[in-house]
Amino acid sequence: MSGVSPKIRRITPGEYRLLREFLYQAIYLPQGVDPPPRSVVDLPELQVYLADFGTQPGDYCLVTDLGGRVIGAVWSRIMEDYGHLGDGIPSLAISLLPEYRGRGIGTQLLHRLLALLRENGFSRVSLSVQKENPALRLYLRAGFRIAAHRGNEYLMLWELEHEKRQRVLDARATE
Repeated sequence: MSGVSPKIRRITPGEYRLLREFLYQAIYLPQGVDPPPRSVVDLPELQVYLADFGTQPGDYCLVTDLGGRVIGAVWSRIMEDYGHLGDGIPSLAISLLPEYRGRGIGTQLLHRLLALLRENGFSRVSLSVQKENPALRLYLRAGFRIAAHRGNEYLMLWELEHEKRQRVLDARATE
């Protein structure tokens, strides 16, 4: 990363258009599968992640900025999407440009968004991930648990109370 550290910050309204690219980048492609056309993000089931972003409760987005270029985004929204697990529970999406994956940036982004949601009164967050997606390990490490199976996907849930209990257990294990 040429000596410049990525900066995590809130997205600005003028950057909301970038979410289209990051939604496309969030599509998991198993080895050997050709990428879909970029127009796939125009499908109604994907537009729920983008349409009028920033206007609804639960709309939060952080980006990773590297030398003035946004290289990653994580955002939440209360919506009926693939990861929907209940009313009032925001779902999240996260992605990095391919050349920046596997460097711990996504972990930092995810933890910062969870903290932002917690600060704003949310105690649960959901997501959907394909079972063979390497990001599954990231979500498990962050404290998400598998709440349901749907075909080749897991619906996962992060809960503040679960995180608190886990911290207590971790502390006891080190005593």
